[in-house]
Amino acid sequence: MKLLMKAPAKINLSLDVLRKREDGYHEVEMVMTTIDLADRIELEETKEDRIEIISQSRFVPDDQRNLAYQAAKLLKERYGINEGVTISIDKMIPVAAGLAGGSSDAAATLRGLNVLWGLRLPQEELAALGAEIGSDVAFCVHGGTALAKGRGEQITPLPAPPNCWVILAKPSIGVSTADVYRNLDLKRIKHPDTMAMVKAIENQQYENVCRNMGNVLEDVTLKMHPQVLHIKEQMERFGADAVMMSGSGPTVFGLVQYDSRLQRIYNALRGFCEQVYAVRMLGDEGR
Repeated sequence: MKLLMKAPAKINLSLDVLRKREDGYHEVEMVMTTIDLADRIELEETKEDRIEIISQSRFVPDDQRNLAYQAAKLLKERYGINEGVTISIDKMIPVAAGLAGGSSDAAATLRGLNVLWGLRLPQEELAALGAEIGSDVAFCVHGGTALAKGRGEQITPLPAPPNCWVILAKPSIGVSTADVYRNLDLKRIKHPDTMAMVKAIENQQYENVCRNMGNVLEDVTLKMHPQVLHIKEQMERFGADAVMMSGSGPTVFGLVQYDSRLQRIYNALRGFCEQVYAVRMLGDEGR
């Protein structure tokens, strides 16, 4: 039996870090939403009791480092599954980009194998399993738009944000999330107003969504990688309504309401950045 799953990317509309926790993780407050840029995951049952990862992308590991592999392994061990699975990943989301591509692959694997192996686990249990794999996996299990707290595993669903285009531009570098957090000075950061962002989404106020975007990791990554700052400055100059880095970077995204402006910004960015995408938010789809 085969099953096809969609694994959408996410962007952070707001990302705040409150403190360093005793367990070594950081306490965060984030507003995240999924976008219409997605990997495709094919799950195929096998009689041989093993997990196999197949991908055409040389950047996707085919062993225990792969989060989809970890998701399948966790389900097998936790629920005594003796069947195997081949996980084919058609990679469309840029790797190491701040878009949760690996986390979304893991979440899609959890959701798909829950069906394929007849486990019938509720979404909350799948999300709790996802939190054991990575901080963004719980959100990716839920999808849509949400406020995430704790280390990312405490999920409160939100309505879909106001309708708009999202332009993404990723420079040809990868960013280590661990390095970014290591260089974050918690005493000097300016905290975004997370609840103002939540209210703007609930009230469908596009201007207030743009006004309240904020990411405390941005300054760290911009200092480490000046090319990210260059993309942000150019996107602002070309006329995006609001511009911010997603996650720990290096992908920069801009919100745009009008189609005419979208095309101009997209074409301008393609002049110096190879990976540029124009997509819609998925809102509350997939929930």
